[in-house]
Amino acid sequence: MDAEHYRLRDFLTRTAQPYEWHEAGTAEAETLLDGLGLVDAALPVLVDGDRNLTGATVESVARAWGGLQPPQRVHYDFVIIGAGPAGLAAAVYAASDGVSTMVSDRDVPGGQASYTAMIENFFGFPDGIGGAELARLAGRQAERFGAELLLLHGVKGSKMNRHDGPMELILDDDSVVTASVVLAATGMDWRRLDLPGIDELVGHGVYYGAGRSEAAQCAGQSVVVVGAGNSAGQAVLNFGNATARVTMLVRGDRLEKTMSAYLIDRIRQHPLIDVHLATQLTDLHPNGDAISGVTFADASGRAETRPVDGVFLCIGGQPHTNWCSREHVATDRAGYILTGQDLLVDGNAPECWPLERDPFPLETSRVGLFAAGDVRHGSTKRVAAAVGEGSMVASLIFSRLAELGVTY
Repeated sequence: MDAEHYRLRDFLTRTAQPYEWHEAGTAEAETLLDGLGLVDAALPVLVDGDRNLTGATVESVARAWGGLQPPQRVHYDFVIIGAGPAGLAAAVYAASDGVSTMVSDRDVPGGQASYTAMIENFFGFPDGIGGAELARLAGRQAERFGAELLLLHGVKGSKMNRHDGPMELILDDDSVVTASVVLAATGMDWRRLDLPGIDELVGHGVYYGAGRSEAAQCAGQSVVVVGAGNSAGQAVLNFGNATARVTMLVRGDRLEKTMSAYLIDRIRQHPLIDVHLATQLTDLHPNGDAISGVTFADASGRAETRPVDGVFLCIGGQPHTNWCSREHVATDRAGYILTGQDLLVDGNAPECWPLERDPFPLETSRVGLFAAGDVRHGSTKRVAAAVGEGSMVASLIFSRLAELGVTY
């Protein structure tokens, strides 16, 4: 499984783009390429209506679809960093109120939700909705209200200015925009697993997260899923329902600590899912540049080695806040951003706070910078909660804009 091909399939899946994938060398692929006159073309080839992209990459596809464009303005009243549920909700509500709004994300929309095959407990969707589909619809809604979405185009830093003026934000192409108010909705990154040789196998049989696109590719194969949260539960069900034989490794002694009951019930009833509690992955066994087997051990030290075709690590995340120290943003010990009342010590604002008023709810230790969603200390790590926090910020920004003399 080529790493770049995996990345392209993951991109298409997490942007809710329907597609069919044909492996090179199969009869279907050869017939298709021959009919297009692309037998010797660089692979992969993406066929999009009457347009063919050879040697397709995430970036080339995004450009062909009109993405990777520079900002349309030099100043925005509201810039959102992160296009997960919190960021997209903030964009929808702010833009619908007429605020000039830009959303920047170095990845595709949806954040962690884009990896979720089906969100079944989100308000208003009794039959559930896919995380990627929810993000796609939210992004379209934000754009319809006038928000500008810069995807695969992140913010890498800022320039400190006086607290009574706009912030300067430096994008990853070194362009600069200014913003009166900024929302950090940067979410979480996957937590890394420390095993010998794992870095060489990532993308070659070992993957962080488990995109829905991989379930069909693993039909009839043996896979290992490591993790015990809802994302891990949804992953094992996706694989099992696609007829893969699934070994689920859980470090804790029971699933109820970290997983929703409805997922646990389905996992226990599934004939192709084998759950090992109080068990950790201890070794990866490569065959050349691919995975061929794993060893795992339980709490008593009893080890077992199994041949596998793929390993998917769904072990949670750590907040994407490595930027906070250089941007003078306070976090808790785990790295989550402190906001509002959580910044107060004995009822007093921190020494770095320059204003007479206390921080607004969801405002960080840096005036005019808010935080919402998974990255924020005290957040509940649920899609609905992130949407609520994002919409709350969209209403709070007017108080900050008024301080800067911007009225609507």
